[in-house]
Amino acid sequence: QVLLVESGGGLVQAGGSLRLSCAASGRTLSINYMGWFRQAPGKEREFVAAISQSGLSTNYGDSVKGRFTMSRDNAKNTVYLQMNSLKPEDTAVYYCSAGRLGLWRDIRNYDYWGQGTQVTVSS
Repeated sequence: QVLLVESGGGLVQAGGSLRLSCAASGRTLSINYMGWFRQAPGKEREFVAAISQSGLSTNYGDSVKGRFTMSRDNAKNTVYLQMNSLKPEDTAVYYCSAGRLGLWRDIRNYDYWGQGTQVTVSS
């Protein structure tokens, strides 16, 4: 079992920045990649970013490419999502996730999920 705990959400004005963190514990050696998804009210959960176990490979959703950066610190078992140039449409609950096998963008390939952290961007 893997436990994921997110932190760092909050309220920010459009154009501002936030950094989300996700600390993993438990059987983390079984995890091959980690990701961030988000879900706005009335919408499906959307892929935001993913990163490999080594941190050398990343992948981003089209709506955040060039504005968000995902990174990791394996010594701390923590991944981060640096969000810059935030827009009101980035408002959502952001979920950290971890997977073992499959395409990173496919939500079905994630086995563990955090509880989510709210990000609200005001205009």
